Amino acid sequence: MAASGTIAANGLPRASAAARVDWVDYAKGICIVMVVMMHSVLGVELAAGKTGFMHVAVAFAKPFRMPDFFLISGLFLPLVIDRDWRTYLDRKVMHFAYFYVVWVTIQFGFKAPAFAAESSWREVGLLYLESFIEPFGTLWFIYLLPVFFVVTKLTRKFPPLAIWLIAAALETARISTGWTAIDEFCSRFVYFYSGYLFAPYVFALSNRARNHPAWALAALAAWALVNAGLVSLGASEWKIVSLALGFAGACAIITMGTLLARAQWLNFFRFCGEHSIVIYLAFFLPMAATRTLLLRTGIIPDIGTVSLIVTIAGVLGALAIWQVALRLNARFLFERPDAFWIAPKKAGPVLQAAE
Repeated sequence: MAASGTIAANGLPRASAAARVDWVDYAKGICIVMVVMMHSVLGVELAAGKTGFMHVAVAFAKPFRMPDFFLISGLFLPLVIDRDWRTYLDRKVMHFAYFYVVWVTIQFGFKAPAFAAESSWREVGLLYLESFIEPFGTLWFIYLLPVFFVVTKLTRKFPPLAIWLIAAALETARISTGWTAIDEFCSRFVYFYSGYLFAPYVFALSNRARNHPAWALAALAAWALVNAGLVSLGASEWKIVSLALGFAGACAIITMGTLLARAQWLNFFRFCGEHSIVIYLAFFLPMAATRTLLLRTGIIPDIGTVSLIVTIAGVLGALAIWQVALRLNARFLFERPDAFWIAPKKAGPVLQAAE
């Protein structure tokens, strides 16, 4: 796809799946900032024992924050789903599995002493091993994506409508087993599969928003009012309503990303979208460090302001860690080394191409 977002005749991008798409990067950037904001705000509020003004923003984004991320993750799958299994598993499983192993180990390195102080080092070792069954902390998203990719390829010969209806029923069923992978699969697969199944319609929606910005802005205003109203009433958690709000919010973020790309505003979000996996992997460290510093010193009394600063620190700190890693020849933290490829390596950037 060209930078303008032109759609091919079949509704999918003309270029390869590795090509950058302007509004997709904007939408991903908005999503990853919302993810960092959620973890930052809730972490600060839990540690402080009270809430601040940022809590409203987190609550507003809850119905669509992860649905949009998963929907976008499935958008380009129609272009690659028929690849041979070796290449497919390399791009869609090994890619994320590598980063999960590296970063779950890093997170444990920071948290192990605190865990050991509460129990024992033996328990810490068992907890580390358990993290390969039960996703650890903030990393559950990249743990689950390979599962979605494999399930979608395995079921591609089945009637798509039947798979979608089953996925929607799983979201509505509110399955709660206590196992993150199972529960989040049931809650989120419908959005990922919808991105895969309805990709042409998603790109068509983006094109309409680009061609009719006034109508798009009006639709965004109406959506914001409805979403905020249902969240304030607690109705956003109701069955069926949550599913509808997830899709409505995903469409809203896609529209918002398209309008920003059309106007070339707030390019920081586009940059964040281009490097969303960098932010997702590394934000936990600057986020936690800034939260601890601000709350212990008490230099800023307002919890909302603390939450906002911690959010900014999480995003910028992750990007700073990435830059330091590049300069220190520690690219393995954010780029998969050749030794961990099981299929021929493709040309061009590898960090984002598998998303």
